Amino acid sequence: MRHTERLLLLNGCVIDPSQGLDRVTNVLIADGRIVEYDGKPSGDCRVIDATDRIVAPGLVDPHVELREPGCEEDGTIESETAAALAGGYTSIACLPNSEPPLDTQAGVEFVHQKASRAKNVNVFVVGCVSKNREGKELAEMGSLDEAGAVAFSDAPRPIFNTDLLRRAFEYSLMFQKPIFDRPEVLELTHGGVMHEGRTSLVLGLTGMPVEAEEVATSRDLRLAEATGGRLHLVNISAAGSVELVRRAKARGVKVTASVPIVNLILSDERLRTFDTNYKVNPPLRSPDHVECCLAGIVDGTIDVISSGHAPRAAEKKMRELDQAPFGMNTLELALALANTHLIHPGLVDWPVLLARLTCNPARVLGIPKGTLRIGSDADVIVIDPHARWTVEPERLRSKSANTPFVGQEMIGRVEHAIVGGELRF
Repeated sequence: MRHTERLLLLNGCVIDPSQGLDRVTNVLIADGRIVEYDGKPSGDCRVIDATDRIVAPGLVDPHVELREPGCEEDGTIESETAAALAGGYTSIACLPNSEPPLDTQAGVEFVHQKASRAKNVNVFVVGCVSKNREGKELAEMGSLDEAGAVAFSDAPRPIFNTDLLRRAFEYSLMFQKPIFDRPEVLELTHGGVMHEGRTSLVLGLTGMPVEAEEVATSRDLRLAEATGGRLHLVNISAAGSVELVRRAKARGVKVTASVPIVNLILSDERLRTFDTNYKVNPPLRSPDHVECCLAGIVDGTIDVISSGHAPRAAEKKMRELDQAPFGMNTLELALALANTHLIHPGLVDWPVLLARLTCNPARVLGIPKGTLRIGSDADVIVIDPHARWTVEPERLRSKSANTPFVGQEMIGRVEHAIVGGELRF
């Protein structure tokens, strides 16, 4: 059912990388769709003044942890989709790492029903590659496809069984859906809490070597190339991985890749604080790896900047560093972090950033989102790029506040979020 309210976004700087659009204009929304540019206000229109604001497609994140069912102490579908909306995301795909995992039609349908009831953002589902995410036996990929799964993955757990991954690529060709893998050789990272390097040596903490990611990345790319399957590398962080993807793309391998926002702006030096909120996987790397990942964003090797959202309850994060789980709350902060640390210092511009946050992740998922083309779904955000605000945990909409950015000033904030033509934030 389409919404009948007509909205006019007035005098905004419309930036839509899917069309190469970057100009000041008006955007008319009617019946849930983008109808017209340069339209004039009329009596039946609700007008939103977007002067000195950026009007962009709603952000898309291809892999978010929602934690429900089974881990509701960390987050629920309702709480985390509300967080997504506040952060400017209008479409997200949830990873299958709930309890039980999303390896059945019923699991996929449960998420769809809960998300529909919450009525915050569009939620798509990434179904399991293996039954129970155990890496032993392929999940019923056909029935998951029928239920509406947009991709297959065991993430954030890596697909460690090489034969199973090869067969998954072959099966996925039937459905024209990508395989998502977070590359990591678990034998090399066992017991690790942070990037293996000079800082981990000084702190006396067990490290996670870059080779663990790079070896797995190389294997994934080779199997994708051999089978012709589509591969999306979830949240890479190492310089070697970026270079491997760059070479694979040059050879025509069907591969896309994402980097979490925090791996573009923070280094392993932050672990000197022993703050467990900096404990993430992939770990925060040394500055040389951060620079290579950023170069990959700029030259297009890396397709997507993900939020890396992994909410964890406070009592879990209050443990010792080696006992605390990996994960950081980032959905509400990703855009502001990117504006503060990438746009303002001049490292990237808005069209490049928004491409990595809108049309590119939509293309990875194969969904008709991330665009403001005439006739497309009206998923739109209005950003104040100059607003300054301080992160306060009690104001975050996520159920968990496991972020190290509490008390820090951010630049840029989403003022309005429109989903399917309906103003929801």
